[in-house]
Amino acid sequence: MIRITQLKLPISHTGEDLKRKAAKLLRISPGDIRSLRIVKQSVDARKKAEILYSYTVDVEVQKESQIIKRARSGQAALVRSERYRFPLPGRERLLHPLVIIGSGPAGLFCGLMLAEAGFRPLILERGEDVDARKEKVERFWREGVLDIRTNVQFGEGGAGTFSDGKLNTLVKDPGLRNQKALEILVEHGADPEILYVQRPHVGTDVLSEVVKNMRNHITDLGGIVRFKSQVTDLVIQEGQVRAVVVNGKETIPAEQVVLAVGHSARDTFSMLFDRGIPMESKAFAVGLRIQHPQNMLNISQYGEEGAKILGPAPYKVTWKSKSGRGVYSFCMCPGGYVVDASSEPGMVAVNGMSNHDRGGVNGNSALIVTVGPGDFSGDSPLAGVEFQRRLERLAYECGQGKIPVQLYGDFKKGLCSKEFGKVEPQIKGRYRFGNLRQVLPECLSLPLMEGVEQFEGRIKGFSRYDSILAGVESRTSSPVRIGRDETLQSRVRGLYPCGEGAGYAGGITSAAMDGIRVAEMIGGRFALPE
Repeated sequence: MIRITQLKLPISHTGEDLKRKAAKLLRISPGDIRSLRIVKQSVDARKKAEILYSYTVDVEVQKESQIIKRARSGQAALVRSERYRFPLPGRERLLHPLVIIGSGPAGLFCGLMLAEAGFRPLILERGEDVDARKEKVERFWREGVLDIRTNVQFGEGGAGTFSDGKLNTLVKDPGLRNQKALEILVEHGADPEILYVQRPHVGTDVLSEVVKNMRNHITDLGGIVRFKSQVTDLVIQEGQVRAVVVNGKETIPAEQVVLAVGHSARDTFSMLFDRGIPMESKAFAVGLRIQHPQNMLNISQYGEEGAKILGPAPYKVTWKSKSGRGVYSFCMCPGGYVVDASSEPGMVAVNGMSNHDRGGVNGNSALIVTVGPGDFSGDSPLAGVEFQRRLERLAYECGQGKIPVQLYGDFKKGLCSKEFGKVEPQIKGRYRFGNLRQVLPECLSLPLMEGVEQFEGRIKGFSRYDSILAGVESRTSSPVRIGRDETLQSRVRGLYPCGEGAGYAGGITSAAMDGIRVAEMIGGRFALPE
């Protein structure tokens, strides 16, 4: 296989144009190319008057070595096709089925890999299946009726189900787990373009179907997925997990348990702390959601002509404030909505969500500021949880039970807004005006404003007066890290902290990769059940 990098074409090109460009670089006829596969596609928008697609492609031809020598191009090289491989089963015997706690990306991918290998895992999910979940979430957004077991944070697919479904990650991937995770998503209904585009996303409308298809695949292979089944306790004897307790009354024997809870499983964190599971508080970030007209973002990022072809534009901005705190955009949702992502009574938390077409009139992003253990009260491993809760209670009070919103210009002045400007709110959930300066402490509000003013220099209109803020964005990542060793187990043997809630991931893809990694560890150690 010959891999060609940095093939650049106008954004209006055709598939044949790409093939001809590859052939020209290799000094062969387009007809000599037996197959061409796009490995990566990115947008080069440094020159708004000449926006280009940049490609990495793999081409299959005869006499590859001869063609490489004749081409004499630093853009072309021979590569060996590599595929992901799951380890062969080990020899240790399992007395009871493997238990996976949580059906978010970490738990779902872990369960699917183990099921495909011949194990028959039992997945326990506190929330409901995705269809029932969508009904309850929609009712919550409409009427404010919160189900603490089934909501934007809890239920089939985890918190990522109600998001933009972004799949980019900075995690290194020598084991090809990233590629495997993307392939699994495509096999279960995601758009094949996620395999190569620079910023892949699925969209909440498609993702809800994908997770359902993955669950059905697991059950077809003999696995079991149980909803409304919250693990409320662990049975631990002599440093080894022996069983899980479900809903406070049912005990299920299990010596190998994957702990794949999400970053909002605060009651689970408390239970683990009470059971002596080693954990520590960790840094994360909090802030507010900001909404801008998507057309404004498109033109700023791509220019007038590029915006017509490339569609909803994403952005990523970062700044280090005078105080030393990092300020950055997080979970940017082109053509999306701000959503009420609360999961506890008397508290408000927000997130962002887009459908696959990203067809909304606004783009929104979390603008967040770094916080760490030094900002928390006390030295408990759960101090970060209480820090989040305090902000969410303040947001609830500020919005009188609804999402508090405020124009950015009024936020700078510390005034409660009275009416919207030209930016129309795109929000799933009930909202009302409030002064968000009463929610975020000044040590966070000031760096956030400093960042917004800096970002204006990169995206024209970013600091406009009538851009809409909503709060509070408090669930960016887990506030705890649950300890594990080189075997991926806790000090309590047989317990595998996994994914975002355990502090080992920061999004759908990295959580899925960690779930696959844990599945490999278990699958390579134990023999298949008889």
